[in-house]
Amino acid sequence: MTAFNRVEIVERNLDRLIDEARAAPAALAPEAPLAPGSSLTASKAIELFEDQVLSRSLDVAARELKKRGLGFYTISSAGHEQNAVLGALLRRTDPCFLHYRSGALMMARARKLPGSTPAFDTLLSFCACAEDPASGGRHKVWGSRELWVPPQTSTIGSHLPKAVGLAFSLSRARRLRVDSALPRDTIVCCSFGDATVNHAAALAGFNAARYSFRQGQPTPILFVCEDNGRGISVETPVGWIEDLFAPMRHLSFFTARGEIDEVWDTVSLAIRTCRKTRGPVFVHLPCVRLWGHAGTDVESSYRTLAEIEATEAQDPLLRNAQRLMATGAASPASLRALVDETRARVAAAAEEATCRQRLSSRAQIVAPLAPYDEQRCREAASETLDDERRRALFDGTLPELATGPTRRTMAAHINAALIDEMLRCPEIVVFGEDVGRTGGVYNVTQQLQRIFGPARVFDTLLDETTILGVAQGAAQIGLLPIPEIQYLAYVHNAIDQLRGEACSQSFFSDGRFRNPMVVRIASFAYQKGFGGHFHNDNGIGALREIPGLVLAAPARGDDAARMLRGAVALARECGRIVCLLEPIALYHERDLYESGDRGWLFDYPPPGTALLPGEVAVYHEEHENVLIVSYGNGVRLSLRAAALLRERHRIAARVIDLRWLNPLPHEAVRAHAAACRKVLVVDECRHTGGGIAEAVIASLAEQSVATAWKSVRAADSYVPLGPAAELVLVSEDDIVDAARELCT
Repeated sequence: MTAFNRVEIVERNLDRLIDEARAAPAALAPEAPLAPGSSLTASKAIELFEDQVLSRSLDVAARELKKRGLGFYTISSAGHEQNAVLGALLRRTDPCFLHYRSGALMMARARKLPGSTPAFDTLLSFCACAEDPASGGRHKVWGSRELWVPPQTSTIGSHLPKAVGLAFSLSRARRLRVDSALPRDTIVCCSFGDATVNHAAALAGFNAARYSFRQGQPTPILFVCEDNGRGISVETPVGWIEDLFAPMRHLSFFTARGEIDEVWDTVSLAIRTCRKTRGPVFVHLPCVRLWGHAGTDVESSYRTLAEIEATEAQDPLLRNAQRLMATGAASPASLRALVDETRARVAAAAEEATCRQRLSSRAQIVAPLAPYDEQRCREAASETLDDERRRALFDGTLPELATGPTRRTMAAHINAALIDEMLRCPEIVVFGEDVGRTGGVYNVTQQLQRIFGPARVFDTLLDETTILGVAQGAAQIGLLPIPEIQYLAYVHNAIDQLRGEACSQSFFSDGRFRNPMVVRIASFAYQKGFGGHFHNDNGIGALREIPGLVLAAPARGDDAARMLRGAVALARECGRIVCLLEPIALYHERDLYESGDRGWLFDYPPPGTALLPGEVAVYHEEHENVLIVSYGNGVRLSLRAAALLRERHRIAARVIDLRWLNPLPHEAVRAHAAACRKVLVVDECRHTGGGIAEAVIASLAEQSVATAWKSVRAADSYVPLGPAAELVLVSEDDIVDAARELCT
């Protein structure tokens, strides 16, 4: 009993039903309701059935192409075809974040776009063809810019937070006069499977939508659970979806089951409810899964033949064909012609798709991953601002004229830069836990809400997944989010929102969808008096491996301001995702060499200057005994160590601040390494894969630039509380000892 045999059996079941059926005594007029009181007409029901047969034929073609070695995707929509009702009832302007089994929904939705070719487009994606209009051949996804369907890969619930984020941002964008070109009563649809509801990211999405609506914020999202009763081989308990979601407050619940007209009417009511209440609605859509999870899934290994046959008997195409013929909406002959024509059309399109070109170079594949127009970013980031408007925001005193120590720290400079950038870019919104009323744990966002109002600066619930989900949804509607993650350790609670969702969006949509943002993260260790692992984390390896993610790590206040401007320009002009890793221990640091010297206070750089990737800082460029390469806290430590090396050991050390940790400024490092020949990398992150030392040294070794190199890094340990932290972190003595060893 092979999987493909079951495909043939299911196909024959439909053929047999149609061929053996008798025509109804009377034909139903095209505009007549399929059932008394229903809003589904006979003609619309036939359209739905055609879309369902089209989706089913694509699933059959996918398995045939895979068998021939010409196709690469076999997760089908077979058994889920009642979701076509959603495709027909939702508007093209209702953004849809779709489950991978939403094929019939996409076929029905595409009817709203004249000239579209959804079947051929899908076949191009099955064959990984470069002409695939959804992803450019990078993955099989449901996606379309014209149909407002941002592509999703084989996501397991991680798309729910950003769908909620978009629903949450609809009214906010209108309030800020950001034109999204979407009607005022737009709703967002998000579909998923029954097993998905148990995923942490999915639960975060449900919770965030209900929380937002409970707080009085419009959050018009239509959650659609396509419940086939199992996740791969694991059964979902009978009644689990209703048990879990029906009793929830602040969530309207509907179950769409029965005949196609009954499903239609229930979904119609759910959509109207969502539009009217502007709140979250849950549609439970019971369905079946035919042919296992995918082509590689041997369903007979965990289900009996009797169970499989019972499921096949519930095929929605059988039920819908029977309904159409019994009501007189269609005759057996007309359905026979419709099925035959659709299958033939898909078969011909499949053969054509196999002849189309696939991606053929690395450059072609990665092109949409990290777009960068340096000139545009430079011009945007370096624009000056009207000083009179700035004075009004800064209570009459421009920050570049401030002389008090507290106004010249890194925290103060980031705060001032945020004010300037929010003046420059009215679409910027700043949010996160505690950023609004209290101005942030470290006062970095103080006064922002007073100046710009709660529409642009607001507090969120305590959940990093939701914070980054809101950022993605806001970005897709035209806002420019600057979310705050309170500590570096906490970003790992939600890192898939960056890795699997935000940074992959441009890649899997071939650049058609973007979700630009600047994520501010209080980062790194060396925080005194308050710490422990969660507030003193020193590992960025999980961020550095994310394709396309830009990592910026300022070491001093003026750099932080200029780098924030560069980050905003990267997001705004190129659609990039940037993480600004702000060293907590340096937020309020004033001194460099000794207490009271105020050597780490800097004047605020007024608008007109910015820093972009690749631009490093160099200290003591005239020194050539050894090059010390560092970033963040390591820069200050290295400068202190360099002074000791010069005074006590007559070693003249040049220090380079990388500033940008992804992409690393390898060219600049190699240029200075060629002059010094000996290189010491001071990496404050954990020794094994936590930071940048390995990458820097590998680059030098591969290019044969330096004659000797060495690194000092933190121990492979979590950071303990109190003075014990000094035992696992990089110290000035470590730097001095390593440099002496390198230079002897």
